[in-house]
Amino acid sequence: MRIVIAGGHGQIALRLERLLTVRGYEVAGIIRDRTQGDDLREAGAEPVLCDLESATVEHVAGILQGAEAAVFAAGAGPGSGIARKDTVDRGAAVLFADAAERAGVRRFLIVSSMGANAQHEGDDVFDAYLRAKGEADDHVRTRLGLEWTVLRPGSLVDDPGTGLVRLEAHAGGGAVPRDDVAAVLAELLETPATAGLTLELVAGSVPVTVAVKDVAGN
Repeated sequence: MRIVIAGGHGQIALRLERLLTVRGYEVAGIIRDRTQGDDLREAGAEPVLCDLESATVEHVAGILQGAEAAVFAAGAGPGSGIARKDTVDRGAAVLFADAAERAGVRRFLIVSSMGANAQHEGDDVFDAYLRAKGEADDHVRTRLGLEWTVLRPGSLVDDPGTGLVRLEAHAGGGAVPRDDVAAVLAELLETPATAGLTLELVAGSVPVTVAVKDVAGN
């Protein structure tokens, strides 16, 4: 299986690339900075140079051609302003989903955020971030050609992963190690029965594989 990850140099994406490579998948990561390529190769992924803020749907669909799954893990990142929350967290996600549908990619995961809501009110940058993520999630859920899953982690931390999580439609507030977010994404990719679900993720007491199987069976 070929899997293409948007935001390929992100902290979650690099972890996911390593996990998927070990599992035998062919992985490509979209980056816009050529100097990041070596980090992706070290993680086992093929770097693909593309700026999703300026690319066309046709160009990105070409990158996705032949892929069986796509993961949107890009983000404007800390220190970015309101404008880039819109162009990356919303705009790039919308573009990537549209391109995936056009390219015939079926499985599509998007890394969102707990609290994401297109109707969220407030004027701060974080408020704009939650609105952008919510709008992106809403758009993905309208793509009839995609078997989508929306994953909404709580506060992200760099503590070592425990492999124990709480994964539910409404998991409540809390933090979660990036290691465990990547592990959940890898399991979701291999669990098509989670298509059509919006899931919240925080640290918990259930092994990742069991947590994913539980939501798939509900």
